[in-house]
Amino acid sequence: MLLAIDIGNTNITLGIFNEKQLITTWRLATRISHTVDEYGIMLLTLSHQHKLPISNISGVILCSVVPPLVPIWVEACKKYLDLSPIIVEAGIKTGVCVSVDNPREVGPDRIVNTVAAFNLYRGPTIVIDLGTATTFDVISREGNYLGGAIAPGIDVASEALFAHTAMLPLVELARPKQAIGRNTISAMQSGIVFGYAGLIEGIITHIEQEMKDKARIVATGGYAQLLANEVPMIDIVNPDLSLIGLRLIYEMNKEQ
Repeated sequence: MLLAIDIGNTNITLGIFNEKQLITTWRLATRISHTVDEYGIMLLTLSHQHKLPISNISGVILCSVVPPLVPIWVEACKKYLDLSPIIVEAGIKTGVCVSVDNPREVGPDRIVNTVAAFNLYRGPTIVIDLGTATTFDVISREGNYLGGAIAPGIDVASEALFAHTAMLPLVELARPKQAIGRNTISAMQSGIVFGYAGLIEGIITHIEQEMKDKARIVATGGYAQLLANEVPMIDIVNPDLSLIGLRLIYEMNKEQ
């Protein structure tokens, strides 16, 4: 079995693969303060609860946008699994040509999503990752990474509205019944949810105009389903895109 670890700014997503099949996923809060042993015990507890013997894990791959957690998870894997993880970083084999000004600036999570999307769907694709940040990753017909766009995540925008205003509350990120809010909460939900739907549609339109091609639109991340319900342009919602990309990259590099 393969353990895939995707360390994001808000959550750490773990996936267990039996060959190509993703058999279970777990989500932990991202905490830089957690120690090697704390993360290791969490891993042991989750595997025990799901009756997955930890000894069956024969490989680990790790992707992180939180650099301080990389050595912690590497040590946890060595101590509790007796395995050294493959780390998605510069120099690793991905099969992706990164056609941007400085390829080292591109986050590993975006490359992982690109690998998964091109292998699953082929052709020109725009991957929208709706997490702590809202990122748009553009993939050419040949599978090259062309760049993209980055906006604040919907949750970040909602918290900023609460933090920087005196009278507005922190609201649940849910679809309001109508666009014209009849109270403060529904008005805020309208502005946030429908506003982000408009943001997504607008950026997709601009990107496709520059690509001069019709792209398949794939959404992933914690808020993918919420926004996909409001954006007809989104073709596919795949919450496991990053884990699938990690598995594919592991297959390319496991012999090394």
